[in-house]
Amino acid sequence: QVQLEESGGGSVQAGGSLRLSCVVSGDPYSLGCIAWFRQAPGNEREGIAGLSLGNSKTRYPDSVIGRFTVSRDNAKSTVYLQMNSLKPEDSGQYYCARTRGLESRCLALEEPMYTFWGRGTQVTVSS
Repeated sequence: QVQLEESGGGSVQAGGSLRLSCVVSGDPYSLGCIAWFRQAPGNEREGIAGLSLGNSKTRYPDSVIGRFTVSRDNAKSTVYLQMNSLKPEDSGQYYCARTRGLESRCLALEEPMYTFWGRGTQVTVSS
């Protein structure tokens, strides 16, 4: 069973940075995607960064392009989300998620494609 555990959330002032980590264990798949989603109170969960494990392609929505970067360290079975120039609207619960193996459109960052989810880590950005 794939398990994901996020860490690194916290409180930061606008303009600051945070790096989130997602440790992946029990993963029998070599392909597919790992992605970061966030959910603010009263809002739907949205995909904000995706990483294709087969070709290392990444994808971000316009709201975070140039500010967020997803990367991985295979030796540590960890995927990171580096968040710079944070804004108050970036506040929310951040989740990492993994597809069950290969999903050809997983960089579309659509929730139904992602089978395994972590419990999340809270990010609060104050103005």
